[in-house]
Amino acid sequence: MQLLFDFLPVIAFFVAYKLADIYVATLVIIVATVVQLSVNWIRTRSFNPMHVVSAGLVLVFGGLTLLIHDTAFIMWKPTVVNWLFAAAFFASQWRTFGGRPLVQRLMTSTDARLNLAPARWRRLNQMWIGFFLVMGAANLAVFRYFDEATWVNFKLFGMFGLTLVFIVAQGFWIATHATDDGMPAG
Repeated sequence: MQLLFDFLPVIAFFVAYKLADIYVATLVIIVATVVQLSVNWIRTRSFNPMHVVSAGLVLVFGGLTLLIHDTAFIMWKPTVVNWLFAAAFFASQWRTFGGRPLVQRLMTSTDARLNLAPARWRRLNQMWIGFFLVMGAANLAVFRYFDEATWVNFKLFGMFGLTLVFIVAQGFWIATHATDDGMPAG
């Protein structure tokens, strides 16, 4: 359910694009992102940091797209978001930035019963870094080498599909490595 909520602005963008054009879709994703932040605030009285970063970039890149009337700005946004997330996950591995990998902070805040050894948390964090780097590069490749309609389809179906596959694979990986005492399995 959370994954669907996270992708709601992208779904709204896709629908608006199919009904109108990329400029209307850009306006819709800006509004949908603000609504997403508002709903999350009403439900939890907090902001999801990933939503905040994404919303900020949607406002900047979407605003530039509408102001300058150049679709390249909105098309760059997924690459920039993914690469910023990769950088945040990478930086989180050092004590200066909290000492615990970001993936561990995110997952233990939602499920305190998840136990992985520190080396496993670092490995999982590295998987997320790789995933975000690949997603950013994939967006860039589709944006640069395919037409606008293909990019819009990739933004919804490709990115959502790849994210879903990654999360399921991550779930299996965690299931084989998590234990009750935090020691590596088997």
